[in-house]
Amino acid sequence: MFARDLMDTRFHTLRPHQSIGEAVRMFHRASEEEGKRIFGLMVTDDEDHLVGMLSMYDILVFVQPKHVHLWGEVEEFEPDSAFDAMLERVKSIQVGDLMTTEVVTVKPDTHFIVIADLRIKRHIRRLPVADGGNVVGIVYVSDVFHRLFKKFV
Repeated sequence: MFARDLMDTRFHTLRPHQSIGEAVRMFHRASEEEGKRIFGLMVTDDEDHLVGMLSMYDILVFVQPKHVHLWGEVEEFEPDSAFDAMLERVKSIQVGDLMTTEVVTVKPDTHFIVIADLRIKRHIRRLPVADGGNVVGIVYVSDVFHRLFKKFV
């Protein structure tokens, strides 16, 4: 079994110049279209070459206030207004500013065991499949898990 056997060839991408607000809307749209929650998307340039990955985790890390641990200790503090202000600010940040640029990819002929090993050692949830510089699919951690344990069901 190889990456080509596991990969989903239907995938959504973002561009580095898009805003985080647009990215969040794309996460929602992709989730609706795929019928499952999508937590990360590939980022491609204008020639459709992979340049990064953006996950909801990347966004959450950015919007979390630095001193959130003090919120319970300050009586006059209004967390909702601070969070609303942070969300308003993040809407204008570009995908390219938050995305991960060191993306691990595999080829269509990468063996299933190598994919599982990469996921475990590098904590990778979404693994782009590239062929000659072009993205041809993506393997999600759930696909690997379900395929691996299919024999038990």
